[in-house]
Amino acid sequence: MSVSQLKALSFLPLISLLLATVLLIPLERNVLFLPLNLKLALGIIASLSFVWSLRKETSERRLRYLALALPLGLLALSPINTHLSLSHIGTLFAIFLAVLIFPVLLLRGKGIISYKFLPKKLDFIDLGYTLLSIPLAWGGLTLYLKIMSPDVPFNWVLPTTPDNTELFKLFMGINGVGIWDELFFVNTCYAILRSLFPYRIANAAQGVIYMSILYDMAFTGWGPAFIYILALTQGAMYERSKVLIWVLIVHLIVDYFLFQIIVSSYYPDLAVWWHL
Repeated sequence: MSVSQLKALSFLPLISLLLATVLLIPLERNVLFLPLNLKLALGIIASLSFVWSLRKETSERRLRYLALALPLGLLALSPINTHLSLSHIGTLFAIFLAVLIFPVLLLRGKGIISYKFLPKKLDFIDLGYTLLSIPLAWGGLTLYLKIMSPDVPFNWVLPTTPDNTELFKLFMGINGVGIWDELFFVNTCYAILRSLFPYRIANAAQGVIYMSILYDMAFTGWGPAFIYILALTQGAMYERSKVLIWVLIVHLIVDYFLFQIIVSSYYPDLAVWWHL
């Protein structure tokens, strides 16, 4: 077998895993214009290809792949949506917590997943990008949710008249999921992929996972394009800083504008400060 063939085979587990993620997690969504049964069949084939390809990996690399694949398998079986019932919120909380804990336990002592929040010293480049994310988040979400895909805010279901309890659950849910996004996609998925591949490949791959799960959750229409760009920038920031504070702040800034747009879409006259 040639060197190029061996190199291609080394990417087979990653390619198979990403294909299974794209096909199986947003199974009920219109992915690649494929019928449901065909998506399911192709997703199963991709999953089997992933399992088969692990035979040629070392035990260490196999363990890292499994630490990523098993949580993704759980998410594929989970009811990922924006329902605000307390039972659904509790179910998602338990599932999201499990997929954070499992890789940490499986890879404990290997220094791959590190919950490092604060830098040793302030980096003004990181701070500058974080501040720049305010107009970028406003502009990007306005373009996406108000111009290109104005129906997407209604993927979050609210009552016809404002209800403080529902608004509070929406606010906490959006921000809670936003924090989980960075802890899972960047601090877990990207960290594991980075231990297996160079930066550009690991970042591109985590963007696919990031995009697939959030597309399944609510970000339809042009969402995959916007989410993928956000994922790449978050991965780049984490690669540079090696801490979580900046990616968390940026995501919470995005979530602030997201919450405003959803509420103003439902209740345009609720209050002046809801408007962008």
